[in-house]
Amino acid sequence: MIRFALLTVLVISLTGCFRRFTMTEREIRAHYAGKPTRPTFYTVEDDSSKLFVATLGADTLPPLLLIHGAPGNWYGYLRTMDDTLLQKRFHMLVVERPGYGKSRHPRSPLRLKSRMSIDFQARSIAKALSLNHSGKPAMVLGRSFGAPIAVRLATLVPQKVGHLFLVSPAIDPDREKFWWFSKWGRFPLIQAFLPRSLNLATYEKYQHAAQLRGLLPYWSQVQMPVTVLQGAQDWLIDQGNLAFAKRMLKGKSARFQLLPDAGHLITNSHAQLVSGLICHAADSLYQARLTNALGHSGGGR
Repeated sequence: MIRFALLTVLVISLTGCFRRFTMTEREIRAHYAGKPTRPTFYTVEDDSSKLFVATLGADTLPPLLLIHGAPGNWYGYLRTMDDTLLQKRFHMLVVERPGYGKSRHPRSPLRLKSRMSIDFQARSIAKALSLNHSGKPAMVLGRSFGAPIAVRLATLVPQKVGHLFLVSPAIDPDREKFWWFSKWGRFPLIQAFLPRSLNLATYEKYQHAAQLRGLLPYWSQVQMPVTVLQGAQDWLIDQGNLAFAKRMLKGKSARFQLLPDAGHLITNSHAQLVSGLICHAADSLYQARLTNALGHSGGGR
């Protein structure tokens, strides 16, 4: 009886916390009521994946690809999408990772472990870049569990990624954090009362360390500049992940910043800082490419 009572309290607590990070269709409509710009939605689908993408901005602008953590959904980046500067400068592509939200898996022989792997997720999300027609490499931002997926994506299509942003990154296989209640989320009785996305996130968490070890050989293949942001007040992601990023990116063009007053959701709490870093990186990248193009053009005359 005592164990059942504890389980009941745990279920109520978890579902209550989860609701704080979810929005209904009505709430989304209310958010955009009266706003001059609203997202357009696409589904990029093939035999192995069905990727839901929210886009904002002209598709001829440089792409800004945003990848959420676990659990997560496209509207977790509402603060970023509402940034008027980013709206003017970028074609924002906000994905719902395979398995989450409306990015449901089609009928496929692939098992859950394969479908939730970092490699599979990166390959699926890379297809979202086909929605952009600027011909320019993307700014790619992955936060939390989305960060290692962004790393793998950048090594899969390096010609399509101009700058990589890792925000509150869960990337060190030896720093995966678990809490006293973590194991309870694996019990079928508990899962029966929890949202699908939360159960999927639990599954992903218990596979994550092994997946991160599989990612280790790819870090040396990162070619583009990288910016890593970590909050000193982040209780979800161990600060050791920042040190891990420094080791993996040693000798590469990388910037590391520990924010003393930041928690986990840096894209919300420090939205202006993130926006500024993205714009600055884009200015440097596209100006350098223009200068190189002009140089090659002049040299051929």
